[in-house]
Amino acid sequence: MGAAQDKLVDGLYGLGWAGVKKLPEPAAVALGRRIADFAWKRRGKSVLRLESNLARVVPDAGPERLRELSRAGMRSYMRYWMESFRLPTMDPERFGTDVEFKDEHILREALASGRGVVVALPHLANWDLAGAWAIGHLGVPFTTVAERLKPESLYDRFVAYRESLGMEVLPHSGGAAFGTLARRLRSGGLVCLVADRDLSASGVEVEFFGATARMPAGPALLAQQTGAVLIPATLHYGEAPKMYGRIHPEVEVPKTGTRAEKTTAMTQAVADAFAWGIAEHPQDWHMLQRLWLDDLEERTQ
Repeated sequence: MGAAQDKLVDGLYGLGWAGVKKLPEPAAVALGRRIADFAWKRRGKSVLRLESNLARVVPDAGPERLRELSRAGMRSYMRYWMESFRLPTMDPERFGTDVEFKDEHILREALASGRGVVVALPHLANWDLAGAWAIGHLGVPFTTVAERLKPESLYDRFVAYRESLGMEVLPHSGGAAFGTLARRLRSGGLVCLVADRDLSASGVEVEFFGATARMPAGPALLAQQTGAVLIPATLHYGEAPKMYGRIHPEVEVPKTGTRAEKTTAMTQAVADAFAWGIAEHPQDWHMLQRLWLDDLEERTQ
């Protein structure tokens, strides 16, 4: 991407951040739906990839059902963006009423233990809103990691936005993130990581909807190295503005096996929790990229 295109992309996102914040909530919801429907009707690469991914999640769905799911998926995806643009202007009290988690007590008890907590989430519904809920409703700040975006100025916008909500954001690249996360956990802190896609060589292969995918080793390694509690969480949308979630039981460190074997077993347990949440609400899974290894191999052939 050239410098001129970088500037254009950053400018468009800046307009979105500034403009959507000022819209009344119903107008923002309607705008998001119109944009989603326009993108869905164009049948671009992202929409077709979303449908291909959903076909694995709902294997008995025919073409018409998949089209319905992908349309709902694009609407859910644009709802995420509309909400995210507006989050810094929302009344923090709404986080306790608009967001509801089943088995919230699991997270509260883990935080009270003082061991530190790693929450692993997939790309379901609005993970930024879930983070705002943790800060505004539970009163617990947390640390997360963000992938560096191009252009750099766009990445800076994302970091500034998330930090305005009370999050500590570390860059994914550079190698220093793991050590900082470990220190936060050893001091009893909360770390939240979106962890359903990893294309790096260090990713762990897991079985996911009947085929092999690669997911990050970080959550399992952090739990092993620091003694922190590892908890998967899944999300789904209700009627706007409601969002719901589930706190899943702790993924414990196996008592036997090598470090690699323990990491694989724990990452598979996290993937299983993700699969449960995605299967329950496939339209809210915002996976518009290749995920399974055989899809990635097709691209390289």
